[in-house]
Amino acid sequence: MAFRKTFYESLEQLQQDLDRYVEFYNRERAHQGYRTQGRTPYQAFLDGIAAMPEQREGSATPAVNAVGGTSRASAGGETLEQEVTPEAA
Repeated sequence: MAFRKTFYESLEQLQQDLDRYVEFYNRERAHQGYRTQGRTPYQAFLDGIAAMPEQREGSATPAVNAVGGTSRASAGGETLEQEVTPEAA
């Protein structure tokens, strides 16, 4: 069991060290898990995005912006759009 080696005088110092650790953990340290297979979590995330298929015609994949904007859904090759207001979301 390791004891604390660093004592922080402010929350800002603690936050800086935590940010550095999270950056190292997610972007530099290779992981051995089944999904990451020796890659960093960030690289696995980027590879997953690159491997995602484009939306195919005929698939029903709704996208809703809960804050407001346009809701789009496609089904059977037809794209439906509806204006969404924050009150309706």
